[in-house]
Amino acid sequence: MPAERLLPTPEAEDLLRLTRDLATRELLPRAATAERDETFPRDVFTLLGGAGLLSLPYPHTHGGGDQPYETYLQVLEEIGTAWASVAVGVSVHALSCFPLFAYGTDTQRDRWLPTLLSGDTLGAYCLSEAHAGSDPAAMRTRARRDGDHYTLRGAKAWTTHGGRADFYTVMARTSDDGGRGISCFHIPADTPGLAFDKPEEKMGLTGSVTATVRLDDVRVPADHLIGTEGQGLTIALAALDAGRLGISAVATGVAQAALDHAVAYAKQREAFGKPIIDHQGLGFLLADMAAAVETARAAYLHAARVKDAGRPYGRQASIAKLVATDNAMQVTTDAVQVLGGAGYTRDFPVERFMRETKVMQIFEGTNQIQRLVIARHLAR
Repeated sequence: MPAERLLPTPEAEDLLRLTRDLATRELLPRAATAERDETFPRDVFTLLGGAGLLSLPYPHTHGGGDQPYETYLQVLEEIGTAWASVAVGVSVHALSCFPLFAYGTDTQRDRWLPTLLSGDTLGAYCLSEAHAGSDPAAMRTRARRDGDHYTLRGAKAWTTHGGRADFYTVMARTSDDGGRGISCFHIPADTPGLAFDKPEEKMGLTGSVTATVRLDDVRVPADHLIGTEGQGLTIALAALDAGRLGISAVATGVAQAALDHAVAYAKQREAFGKPIIDHQGLGFLLADMAAAVETARAAYLHAARVKDAGRPYGRQASIAKLVATDNAMQVTTDAVQVLGGAGYTRDFPVERFMRETKVMQIFEGTNQIQRLVIARHLAR
């Protein structure tokens, strides 16, 4: 059954209806086949952009939907319920746009944001490196100032949309001053020197392309620097707070889909003369699954409302990401258990949901890092 929602405005209710309709008609029928064939659905992002769903949290002045995060995240959850790879892609695209919107100049925003937010161009976010995932301050990719240009050399690992994006938001080191020596750059995909490794062969989210991005003396004009030199880690961490909320919503959407499939199966599958949902052992398991999904939704919505109020929300974002992704992993695993042997086959989507959810405990900061962030807030 669809998630029960309390939305802030009639406009938000219309957006959720539009999203649910698009997800049902355009995403859900394609998801299983695309995931099986490892097909990247670039056209879907154009469709969602045309419907205005890629620009929701950004202001009208830049072509955005001017919606609060409370609404945007529930739209993202609905997309995640239908197709996790697409929902993760929408979240990553929003993450790649954030530095330009929040730290770019008016000239930069006017130049690049309209096509980004319309879905005409798709973004990627390049922070992690093979040896610098949870510790981004250890990155080695370099950006050297050369007159009115910068030249970048290095490699960025685990890049969603790597090789398929139209632009890359890249963090690179401009000095040896630790975390204060990192800067942020906007790099178009056709810039000479950009190259991409073979996509990773992943456990799940196989409709989403993940690849290492290589920068071999990539030369960009100095006006492609976002913010100031040395501001990159601050920008990256601010973007990650928003990105963690996005992944919280996507994970909740996948968990909702797993719960829906498990309940439907438990109502029609009989054992010992009655539907298995009427056996207390299964009924209680489903009840725990429902509680986990609603707890995750409450956690990310609380964090979103704190953000919408203009207050610091880093702790709440980490709590939401931790709770939502851990709960989604448990719910999808339990959904396989409810379906028994059938759940372990590809005749039903719950095994795919379980595989897709695992990485959500890892990217946008592992859940061990989320616990570290929360503990540090408590210690202040």
